[in-house]
Amino acid sequence: MRTDDIHALPADLPIPVDDGACDHLPGLAVPDVKLRSTAGRIVKAAALAGTVVIYCYPRTGRPDQSLPQGWNEIPGARGCTPQSCAFRDHYCELQDLGAEVYGLSTQTTAYQQEAAERLHLPFALLSDAELEFAHALNLPTFEVDSMTLIKRLTIVAVDGCIAKVFYPVFPSDTNAQHVVEWLCKRNPQR
Repeated sequence: MRTDDIHALPADLPIPVDDGACDHLPGLAVPDVKLRSTAGRIVKAAALAGTVVIYCYPRTGRPDQSLPQGWNEIPGARGCTPQSCAFRDHYCELQDLGAEVYGLSTQTTAYQQEAAERLHLPFALLSDAELEFAHALNLPTFEVDSMTLIKRLTIVAVDGCIAKVFYPVFPSDTNAQHVVEWLCKRNPQR
């Protein structure tokens, strides 16, 4: 059953496969790029200290706009809003585990601001509209409707070094819980 409800995941979405596109990431340094945030500041990615979760998503939908052509048929594309809502819902747990959370997409900050407000996100979204972060890490991307979008993945960095990558992420609404579970195993004292 297909749905245009951006808050729901259709049951028959194609499942993305691990194509190895993120195998090179663990152990790499977070790149020294500056990203505009929905909190109204510039975030220097390499300067983020401690445990940082950066979930990369293709693009959030908007209730007043149609989905890109063929969006539901692209493995892993659908589910940005449910993923963001899951990170919102697990935000306190992630903070209790010592993690700072950011969402990242290639959308502009103005576009992201609408989603951050509508979804009541307690963390900032970062704009990689120029693909500097994606190119610096050689992140997997795809093209649709003349847009270059980052495939859905989540990076956990500790003191500027990538410690864990979740890829592919499916279904998207379970990603935050998997990050919480990984952080709990990594630091069982918390």
